[in-house]
Amino acid sequence: MIDKLNIIQQRFNELSDLIIQPDIISNQKKYIKISREYKDLKEIIDKKSEYELLISNINEAKEIIKEETDKEMIDFANSELEENKQKIYQIEEDLKFMLIPKDPDDSKNIVMELRAGTGGDEASIFAGDLFRMYSKYCEKKGWIVNIVDLNEGSAGGFKEIIIEVNGENVYGTLKYESGVHRVQRVPQTETQGRVHTSAATVMVLPEAEEFDVELDMQDVRIERTTSTGPGGQSVNTTYSAIKLHHEPSGIIVSCQDQKSQHKNLEKALKVLRTRLYELELSKKLQEDSEKRSLMVSSGDRSAKIRTYNYPQGRVTDHRINLTLYDLQNIINGDIDKLIEELKIAQNTELMKKENETF
Repeated sequence: MIDKLNIIQQRFNELSDLIIQPDIISNQKKYIKISREYKDLKEIIDKKSEYELLISNINEAKEIIKEETDKEMIDFANSELEENKQKIYQIEEDLKFMLIPKDPDDSKNIVMELRAGTGGDEASIFAGDLFRMYSKYCEKKGWIVNIVDLNEGSAGGFKEIIIEVNGENVYGTLKYESGVHRVQRVPQTETQGRVHTSAATVMVLPEAEEFDVELDMQDVRIERTTSTGPGGQSVNTTYSAIKLHHEPSGIIVSCQDQKSQHKNLEKALKVLRTRLYELELSKKLQEDSEKRSLMVSSGDRSAKIRTYNYPQGRVTDHRINLTLYDLQNIINGDIDKLIEELKIAQNTELMKKENETF
């Protein structure tokens, strides 16, 4: 562990010099990248300083016990020694946790896509419930949610809705939400009171910045059309909706949320970069067998991850076998407990792997 901390200290010193260089400050891409790494490493360096102070205190106490003849001083040193030993154990555990390699995407904003799955109208209504749940959660966190594109269900909710979420450590928090969410309840259209099972798919992608993906606009065909759906006459009579066709990959992205064609194009390009970035990310995840073997996966979009059972008022996360009888609060945006337990489960696995190297 000491060797790893020394390597981090060396890198932190390099970053401290780089971050004040005029050529770095003037290059926004480099400056943002370096600033993020500097901020992450500073937390470890501060904890390292605490650790070194405790080691110094322990050595000093041992020296006093060894050389001092005054009983009162020896008793005091013994007391200090025990106290610092307890503290250093906790600091070591904290450092081991902090030294777990971080996903470099954790600090990024996200693009979240929610789609109705099996269950017809009820699936669309459920996709709408999930959208409201995430919107309320994001509001509590102080994050900003913007709708990119949507396709409303005929009985309410959404057949599909794409949003972007901007804030601090958004992907690191919400990446565990990717997968198939199931709902078990009596639909509004059910006349005999039978419980039906429906599903919606959630996909959480780290938003790609311009320096993450080289996008050649010659590969992109831009289609401008009038918007469809709610929004008034002005929406439907101006060519503000944007559809992007990325010829090499076959990816198609639409955005019609804004009245401004320019803003819709800007949002659509963000989503396109993110989709292209996801293709590269998926390749890396396939190559990384350790990541794929983790119990809490953030990459498998087809895995059934959670069930919301209304008759019993429970929510079950199948990845960690966690059941909470608090459905109403959860569906109203109180998902902190679920996310924290998922983080703990994954970090416990990662720490087991990492401890083998200490």
